[in-house]
Amino acid sequence: MALNKTVTQDKVEIVGIYKNIQIRDLIKVTDGDEIVSESYKRKVINCQTKVGGSWSDTDVSSESSEVQAIASACWTDAVKSNYRNFMDAQELSNQQSE
Repeated sequence: MALNKTVTQDKVEIVGIYKNIQIRDLIKVTDGDEIVSESYKRKVINCQTKVGGSWSDTDVSSESSEVQAIASACWTDAVKSNYRNFMDAQELSNQQSE
């Protein structure tokens, strides 16, 4: 039989005070009804992204509709502001210790 690979988003979690979204994909390879291999791929999405010194909302348009809805509900203006302030303070602290 032919091998078949499927990727399924099997876990989405909201973690921490900055509402990071953790996504786990299950990658399954089957040969007919027999499972040949299973593995996982994980990623974390933060509410804000800094590029060239400027902060912007993280683009989640390529994520599933479920992840988009979670981001919309959890990533309030206060969460984003707190995240930016924390990350900027970390960056400043790192620069001062160099």
